[in-house]
Amino acid sequence: MRYHRGRKGERKGFGEADYAALLDAAHQRLGGPMVVVWDNLNTHTSTTMKALIATRPWLTAFHLPAYAPELNPLGGVWAHIKKSLANLAMRTADQLTAVVKNQLKRMQYRPGLIIGFTTRTAWTSTRRNPSH
Repeated sequence: MRYHRGRKGERKGFGEADYAALLDAAHQRLGGPMVVVWDNLNTHTSTTMKALIATRPWLTAFHLPAYAPELNPLGGVWAHIKKSLANLAMRTADQLTAVVKNQLKRMQYRPGLIIGFTTRTAWTSTRRNPSH
């Protein structure tokens, strides 16, 4: 696990080597070809990352357009969650985490809501019975 401790000069997010290590570990664990769909974060699109991907024949990377809500059903999910948080005041990150987890759990029991998020996108469901 990677921690950010707020030290001066400490990187807050993953670099190319961190992503490569994560993908290598996932590949080793899963044992098959992998596909990643990335946004246009500079680390995802860098020359270094392109070279790292090129050395992994089992890895295919697709990059989303700069702004493509029609390809991202999670945008609707997070918008729904944010609305439910609008008038709440949390004192700690743990409280916020608990509320978000609770909201996501409640959404699991509303398949029509989830289908609504994907209907607005180019995604289609292959499941015939969303209640299972």
